[in-house]
Amino acid sequence: MVQPVVLILPGLYNSGPQHWQTAWENEYGFIRIQQTNWDTPVCEDWINTLDTAVMQHQPEQVVLVAHSLGCCTIAHWARTYNRAIKGAFLVAPSDTEAPSYPIGTTGFEPVPLQPLPFPSTVVTSSNDFYVTPARARYFADSWNSRFVMLGEAGHINSASNLGNWPAGIDILNSLVPGIVSRHS
Repeated sequence: MVQPVVLILPGLYNSGPQHWQTAWENEYGFIRIQQTNWDTPVCEDWINTLDTAVMQHQPEQVVLVAHSLGCCTIAHWARTYNRAIKGAFLVAPSDTEAPSYPIGTTGFEPVPLQPLPFPSTVVTSSNDFYVTPARARYFADSWNSRFVMLGEAGHINSASNLGNWPAGIDILNSLVPGIVSRHS
């Protein structure tokens, strides 16, 4: 059996050293997709970079692990390329249409609402400044994703102090069983 390839897709400003995505990259050998512009991204550039990264592998074996704007990027990428991948783990999907969303991004709105052509899970928290629980559920329902609501975990980022976020690994393993052994 071919082992899945896990690609990490950070959001706006990338994921720093204290972010759970960085911990997962270091601990499990996941591969971070490097965008050329983390601060003022252009959607078309981000989805093209994502597609290039996916196509370096067997797409049906790729699992995407996204945070924030990375989730919106995946929705745009899926609408544009319609690739069959193994699954997508979509954490804290930012609402690029909300007044709270930082300025400086181009082309990420409106958020695509078509069902994703692969299994997916949306994880959000009850007090995320960048997406309301209702809007996150709306994204999950529109994308045909499983929906997981955490308690008060903010934007599920470095400030949330999750470390390597073992509960997140459990949720990821429920999307793609056995993808990560928590004892490895």
